[in-house]
Amino acid sequence: MVRHLAALLCAATALLVSLTTPSIAAVPDAGGRRPGGGPPLVIRGADVSSLAKSEALGGAYRYANGRRGDALAILRHDGLNYIRLKVFVNPADGYNSRSQVLAVAKRAKALGMGLLVDFHYSDSWADPGKQNKPAAWESLSFDELRQALYDHTYDVLSALKAQGTTADMVQVGNELNGGLLWPDGRWDNWPQLAALLNAGYDAVKAVSGDTKVVLHLANGGDNGLYRWWFDNAAANGIRYDVIGLSYYPYWHGTLAAFQANLNDVAARYGKPVVVAETAYPFTTGDDDGWENTVTSAEPYPGYPATPAGQAAFARDLMNIVRAVPGGRGLGAFWWEATWTGVKGNGWDPADPASGNAWENQALFGFDDRALPALREFARR
Repeated sequence: MVRHLAALLCAATALLVSLTTPSIAAVPDAGGRRPGGGPPLVIRGADVSSLAKSEALGGAYRYANGRRGDALAILRHDGLNYIRLKVFVNPADGYNSRSQVLAVAKRAKALGMGLLVDFHYSDSWADPGKQNKPAAWESLSFDELRQALYDHTYDVLSALKAQGTTADMVQVGNELNGGLLWPDGRWDNWPQLAALLNAGYDAVKAVSGDTKVVLHLANGGDNGLYRWWFDNAAANGIRYDVIGLSYYPYWHGTLAAFQANLNDVAARYGKPVVVAETAYPFTTGDDDGWENTVTSAEPYPGYPATPAGQAAFARDLMNIVRAVPGGRGLGAFWWEATWTGVKGNGWDPADPASGNAWENQALFGFDDRALPALREFARR
């Protein structure tokens, strides 16, 4: 964050954006009306990027009553209406690839669910700490790199469209705090970063003009970061439809700071907002022999790491999104809701011995049953 603050201090006078809020079509609701009345949020989603590998390795999923079922059908039954799938360019284990995304998308669309595709533009994880080029793109010139990004985006999305599962939303990059495809598209070279992001935007719209483009940052409670980044995006002509945020309360500031940032960026840039990633633990226990990422008994004040605490966090986060003025709060995605403790389905796609570290934040318990937070999250 030091570099972001330094860049913020040096940033030119903010250029405000006032654009028409795009329409995000709601998908049919399977969860009924929310407690207290009124329609649910447009997006009640889950990132299920690890699901295909989990199932291949024997992962099981159960309804809250213990009956075994298809994970996506359980999510849909309890009220979720969107999934999020990440795409790697050439992953070591073959998962989160084009073919895997196509297969899971077909299942979700058959259930009437919306689809957000999250392009990492890497062979593995891309996030604020690393934005590594795919190995096949390492030696490309900048113009070739921009074309490769366009072609990869178009290829995946056109294949989805061809099988009747057109993406509803697309992230051009993942947690773009520091840019993407380093060093070419790093945060300190805005003209090149803009050219890359606009190439992705153009590829999305070439496949489907109705698909909404999301630009996604982490640190959802850091308003200074968001103003610096999106002011620079405006000054450099970067095109997008929706602002996406990651918000994990044990890392990204208070709920009040998160709410203030959501409200501010929605108004300042005239765009709808969606929480692209969030999660919270339901236990401090471990289910795969790999130390959990979050181990505190109360990672955020007032929300213990229990099923009830997880459900309360889900409820309160969704209520914050619902309260964004002007109806610009679209909803949220629970990150890796189905990433349970299955041996071999770990963090590192190149290392089958790696563990998960996230299974205590899934929406399924160690007994494979859907947790109360799932229904709470889905009914907001």
